[in-house]
Amino acid sequence: MQPIKTLTQVLRTLVGPENSVFASSDLAGAVPDCSQLAVLLSRATKAGLLQRVCRGIYYYPDAGAPPGRLLYHAAARLRAGEFNYLSLESVLSEQGVISQVPFQWIGLMSSGRSHVVDCGEFGRIEFIHTAQRPGDLTDALHYDPQRRLWVASVAQAMRDMRMTRRNLDLVDQEVLHELV
Repeated sequence: MQPIKTLTQVLRTLVGPENSVFASSDLAGAVPDCSQLAVLLSRATKAGLLQRVCRGIYYYPDAGAPPGRLLYHAAARLRAGEFNYLSLESVLSEQGVISQVPFQWIGLMSSGRSHVVDCGEFGRIEFIHTAQRPGDLTDALHYDPQRRLWVASVAQAMRDMRMTRRNLDLVDQEVLHELV
């Protein structure tokens, strides 16, 4: 069977709404006989079977997954080997501490290097390096299984904002004091 047909069959059989974002290495396991994975993924993207989110990350749109979590899932796959957590303006906006909502942008603290990943039509993921260790943040983080990421508390997000010297002009001090 042709590799694209094999990939199509595997995706239709195994993929569901909860798992629709893949690294290219994940897809390599679906077609172990394929020697040119990059060519196969390019063809699958052109055929509309997959959508390229960013370098090495693909989305299977037929899975029926809500696209609202796509950036979070892509961030989790991009830095799967690093310690990452959602923080900064992303958390503060969700909690109402900042009145503006970041549109198609998420900010994460990461044990990896700082980097902004352009995900085209899906948005941007900003990784900010931190030297903090997971053991030091046990009370300041909670795991969100829907996003597949650790999420900072409001207090931790504010510490991260100050540590990274982000603009604090939009922070509503009254709301902050109520939550912290």
